[in-house]
Amino acid sequence: MKIMTVSEMLKKNYGEKVYRLSLSSGCTCPNRDGTKGFGGCIFCSEGGSGEFGSEPIDLDLQIMEAKKLISKKTDAKKFIAYFQSYTNTYGDPHRLKELYMRAISREEIVILDIGTRPDCLGDDMLDMLKELNSIKPVWVELGLQTANDITAGRINRGYPLSVFDRTYKALKEIDIDVIAHVILGLPGETKEDMLNTVRHLANLDPVLDGIKIHMLQILKNTALAKEYKEDPFEIMTLEEYGTLLIECLKILDHNTVIHRMTGDGPKNLLIEPKWCADKKNVLNTLNRMILMA
Repeated sequence: MKIMTVSEMLKKNYGEKVYRLSLSSGCTCPNRDGTKGFGGCIFCSEGGSGEFGSEPIDLDLQIMEAKKLISKKTDAKKFIAYFQSYTNTYGDPHRLKELYMRAISREEIVILDIGTRPDCLGDDMLDMLKELNSIKPVWVELGLQTANDITAGRINRGYPLSVFDRTYKALKEIDIDVIAHVILGLPGETKEDMLNTVRHLANLDPVLDGIKIHMLQILKNTALAKEYKEDPFEIMTLEEYGTLLIECLKILDHNTVIHRMTGDGPKNLLIEPKWCADKKNVLNTLNRMILMA
């Protein structure tokens, strides 16, 4: 089975390996401050799903520190400015535009990658993204997780599927690359529920640009951790996850780039699945299973 990974796509487009710099915009989330809800999604940790991101300090210092970490492993010259934690289109559009403009004005930054919620992309933000995208490519990552609105309510996502679909269409109309996030193994979901989420994404028009698929991770100090402790539910083994992942990959359009096939949350917070902690083994196992599929 052959898939297009983000690493392969970037190397093809830029002639060399391109690395993400995990940065912070200083934004919060409407699902935490009471606008949409409190506490965030039940699986979301205090770090806003960006435990490896930089603190919201001066952007130039963030970039310098992030590059310093990467330089220990590689002499990369090209980077993606990746704003991951929380909701990076939730706030003052003028402040955010200035911040993101500072990022893409740097020669070594070749792509701006913004993680956000589909219910936080009004006309002002879309106008901002359109302008930024005219300077350098902009990716927008949308946390869908599931296409099942019942599950969405259970995990406290805070918006219906129709909002995702509407926002996706609006982003594609201004030529923004969209990367959707999917979580496999959400409590209460059947295999068919998970495959239906991927089918929904596979049927989007135009074709979905990229996808990140994660196994559900139960982290300490989250609402999900409390739920799991009180009423444990079944956790997939690595082999079960790999088998399901392959079924998902087979559904997707061949033009959809695979940005991630697993997650690697902080080991000191991980409760389950414990096999996620060994990222090297997980990736080797998944790649081997995909190669044989």
